[in-house]
Amino acid sequence: MRPFIPRSLEHIAFGLLLSCFMSFIISGVSTFLAIGLVPHFLGAWVSSWVSSWAIAFPAVLLVAPFVRRVLHRLVIAETS
Repeated sequence: MRPFIPRSLEHIAFGLLLSCFMSFIISGVSTFLAIGLVPHFLGAWVSSWVSSWAIAFPAVLLVAPFVRRVLHRLVIAETS
């Protein structure tokens, strides 16, 4: 596959994919713990995932700069 996302949008694409996968996994676990493996599990999971992703994506974009600043202060810089 040829790259197609401009470098200037990489942080948004990263947030989109990270929030997609994280919300998918967490909503699946949460749905399973709440209702168990019932016949309508898949529909309930997808429904909760879509609403979770709608919150997770902007949250990742808003929180990421803060996390980068905190980590910049915590991580030891490499010396040559």
